[in-house]
Amino acid sequence: MVFRSFDLKQNLYWTEVKTETTAVYREARQLLEELGYTFEAVILDGKKGVREVFSDIPVQVCQFHQMAAVTRYLTRRPKLEAGKELRMIALDLTELTENMLLLLLDAWHEKWGGFLKERTINPDNPKKWFYTHKRIRSAYRSLKTNAPYLFTYQQYPDLNIPNTTNSLDGSFKYLKQLIGIHGGLKRDRRWRLIEEVLAGFKH
Repeated sequence: MVFRSFDLKQNLYWTEVKTETTAVYREARQLLEELGYTFEAVILDGKKGVREVFSDIPVQVCQFHQMAAVTRYLTRRPKLEAGKELRMIALDLTELTENMLLLLLDAWHEKWGGFLKERTINPDNPKKWFYTHKRIRSAYRSLKTNAPYLFTYQQYPDLNIPNTTNSLDGSFKYLKQLIGIHGGLKRDRRWRLIEEVLAGFKH
């Protein structure tokens, strides 16, 4: 888990965690504030629970991670027309506003609402069923749920909030390449290498 300052172009805090919980984010924020840092806004990768830690400041959900989530549900080449249309909406995120996205999603849902309600009956137990197009439903729900947080950067132009976590993701990309080259390192040495990269990454 890493906290990075976009303005300073510097990683400020990192720690190894098994799972990204609200508690570890709250602890990290408190530690950084005690060191004198001020949080004006935050860009997150989309974890719903973590937003609670920053409920007092503007929260921007990374549009890149949102698109990645939609792609996980729909793939890059959806076979069904409903999935294709929904993916096209998601691909335009950087060109939209919150109101535009919601209008597009409402129009899409009006067209495909009946399709989304289709059910598949369990042949072994007729009393059990599941939604036939659950992955498309999940992609739609993800966009709809995150819509209020995908365009925060437009609402606070003076804060110059990025719409993605690309500044941080760049250090991760370099880190993964470096660790891949030195794949035989023991765990403690690998962690020291990780710390060196995170501490020195300035781009």
